[in-house]
Amino acid sequence: MNCELRGISLHGYLDGELDAVRAAEFERHLEGCSECLAELEAQEALRASLKQAQLRERAPADLRKKVVKSLPKAARAGGFALSLSWQRLAVAAAVVLLAGFAGWRVVGERLDVAGERLMAAEIVDAHVRSLQPGHLSDVISTDQHTVKPWFNGKVDFAVPVRDFTDEGFPLQGGRLEVIDGRTVAALIYGRRKHEVNLFVWPVSAAGDEAARASGLRGYQLIRWRKGGMEYWLVSDLALPDLENLQKLVAQ
Repeated sequence: MNCELRGISLHGYLDGELDAVRAAEFERHLEGCSECLAELEAQEALRASLKQAQLRERAPADLRKKVVKSLPKAARAGGFALSLSWQRLAVAAAVVLLAGFAGWRVVGERLDVAGERLMAAEIVDAHVRSLQPGHLSDVISTDQHTVKPWFNGKVDFAVPVRDFTDEGFPLQGGRLEVIDGRTVAALIYGRRKHEVNLFVWPVSAAGDEAARASGLRGYQLIRWRKGGMEYWLVSDLALPDLENLQKLVAQ
């Protein structure tokens, strides 16, 4: 669900264009709207990253020599002043191209970070919804041979269901969730009196990614990719406990 204030007031608040009354109203709205809060945090992170990014790179000496060698012979042999002008122009052009490439690379990386924060906010929202009565599991079972077949025909990928009761993380069940517009599998594990959600879905990007931990609104998250699948763990567990479960799942 899209919040109406997300487009109306968020950017005005971010740019300092709201008056004191409207700014105070929007701040009160943020206390109860996770969508606007996540979007504001992402925009602030992106803006700060762009300000800090070094968007200039000096052309290496080898590139300067290659550019000069590629100039027409007449330009290189037409006198010191003309040659120097051409060289300076060529080097300047190379510097601009390199700076542009470096700048877009940095911007792309920052956008990836902002996108991951938005995804983390959506994961936390799904976890919080699951804790409401009757929302945690669609299939309730501690038997992985019951939970795994339940997903057949409901998602178009094989869900890696495993039970870790002996390691202190008993399987409690599973359900379907919608994350970032796609249907994903959610597996529920217990740890003492805490619930842990493991969200799983396939990705087209090649290569694995190491586990990365983060925190949002009092919850711990761990994200990683392995074997063409993306995994997100989320819980209010202490991070060391969540890291132990991540290692078990990733084995």
